[in-house]
Amino acid sequence: MTAAAAKPKHSAVSAFEGHHGRVSVGQLLKILVKEGQVAREDAERMHNNARLMRADMHALVFLAEQKLKSLLPPHRTLDLESLTEWFARHVGLPYAHIDPLRVEFAKIADVMSSSYAARFKILPLVVERDCVTIATSEPFLADWEPELRQILRKDIKRVIANPLDIDRFIVEFFNLAKSVKGASLSGTAPLQNNFEQLVELGKTGRQVDANDAHIVTIVDWLWQYAFDQRASDIHLEPRREHGIIRFRIDGVLHQVYQVPSAVMSAMISRIKLLGRMDIVEKRRPLDGRIKTRTPGGQEVEMRLSTLPTAFGEKLVMRIFDPEVLVRDLAELGFSDDDAQRWHAMTSKPNGIILVTGPTGSGKTTTLYSTLKQLATQEVNVCTVEDPIEMVEPSFNQMQVQQGIDLSFADGLRALMRQDPDIIMVGEIRDLETAEMAIQASLTGHLVLSTLHTNDAPSAITRLLDLGVPPYLLNATLLGVMAQRLVRTLCPHCKAPATVPTEQLWNDLLAPWKLPPPKEVYQAVGCLECRMTGYHGRAGIYEIMLMSEPTRALVNSSPDIEALRALGMREGMKPLRVSGAIKVSAGVTTLEEVIKVAPTTVTVGG
Repeated sequence: MTAAAAKPKHSAVSAFEGHHGRVSVGQLLKILVKEGQVAREDAERMHNNARLMRADMHALVFLAEQKLKSLLPPHRTLDLESLTEWFARHVGLPYAHIDPLRVEFAKIADVMSSSYAARFKILPLVVERDCVTIATSEPFLADWEPELRQILRKDIKRVIANPLDIDRFIVEFFNLAKSVKGASLSGTAPLQNNFEQLVELGKTGRQVDANDAHIVTIVDWLWQYAFDQRASDIHLEPRREHGIIRFRIDGVLHQVYQVPSAVMSAMISRIKLLGRMDIVEKRRPLDGRIKTRTPGGQEVEMRLSTLPTAFGEKLVMRIFDPEVLVRDLAELGFSDDDAQRWHAMTSKPNGIILVTGPTGSGKTTTLYSTLKQLATQEVNVCTVEDPIEMVEPSFNQMQVQQGIDLSFADGLRALMRQDPDIIMVGEIRDLETAEMAIQASLTGHLVLSTLHTNDAPSAITRLLDLGVPPYLLNATLLGVMAQRLVRTLCPHCKAPATVPTEQLWNDLLAPWKLPPPKEVYQAVGCLECRMTGYHGRAGIYEIMLMSEPTRALVNSSPDIEALRALGMREGMKPLRVSGAIKVSAGVTTLEEVIKVAPTTVTVGG
């Protein structure tokens, strides 16, 4: 929940002076006309239409449905959220946006009953030792306030919130609080204080049933909000006294809830059950997969992974957006030059293409998006992965199974007999896999794979360190792309920032020369981006093509600095330079680029 203090405007407050009861459409239109936001003719038309509105409809909701644009610059649409904020200023109360991830729903259920909240259309948002913050959209219906103050023996702080949000969350918060409390009471799981108790779990107490209706409600609700908040991962982490739920949004983890340990254990069992995992096995890591749908009906796939920890079983759900596969290179963050260099590699009939970067840098997304474009009806695309990230019908996908000695190298060996055109290897980890990839490329196949190195030139030394002969590397490697993900600025709230000095700019990008930007932007924070200032992520790329001069430098002990210098002379933009171009374009901030891109090494030549 975010709240903003509001100063009353006397001219507007006078429109409500002595008023008791619900706010009317006529009162609101009168103020909007006086301020010059709405034309008098439009106001009269809407006032006449208001006679037909439902008796239970809030005046703000009715006005928002008219979708009028303010006559005052910047001529924004008068939607419900902006009208609510405007209304809060005029009645002299703070405005609050209800963020379900910041409301402790277990506490609000102790303040009042759901029927009491529904009766007065009020919702507790923050419960403190001596004060309770309560949201309302009818500031002149406050008969409940003295009564509640007397019962709770606490101060009441009223805030104005979106009326539709209040109606929605009255139902959801109280139902969820009821489910957590009901699930807690339905089981008597022992407190897990150490790893020994974890091993004995199940022998010393009755667990909450994973199919309990309360647990089903909590899990469904958790997924809904993860999808709403654009989370890429959901973490369920047991602690000594309770369980913690965290979402990863735009690459950053946010703690969103705490639930009782027994409820956390039942939630994990419920999810494992849906993922067709062994719910009894809690001593070793397990993997699973679930397909579900968002509230909007879109199909979403989640990859599950469990891990035994000191206080119980930890579960991480990685959410895969199927929309990723239909994005073009520009949507992923490729510049025109990057896309051209990448296409020059992927259009070759045979050879090896490597994508490097740390875990979570978007390598798989890049490869899947590329393969999706290459996988026509005339082409046989096969993959060997550990594990299969996203199931794609146009690929033939195989998963590594170490338990039955099915490694990357074994999978590649089998794929060679399947008449493939394009092969994707999840990761080159050892010499055997590297040799099989080279063999596949030598026999006329295009092989794409990933490698864990900090930049593109380092991939060559890594393969040589694995034991790949330089002559084979020169014969097969088409190029290497290193990548990172940077958070992109929210377009709704980004603001101009101080432009870095030319000296600082040059120091950051040396030895590459790039003109300092005329304007840069900073993160601010608004409702659209959950006050983070960022919304979504984009890739920055470093693409090194294997030219003849580059191949001449590849020997048993290549000079990495010479490789890097030659690559830059041939058009390779280092990661930090690629990020700086996005800073100049107003896509991200310099802080984001510095955080994810390694420092450019100064080289001669």
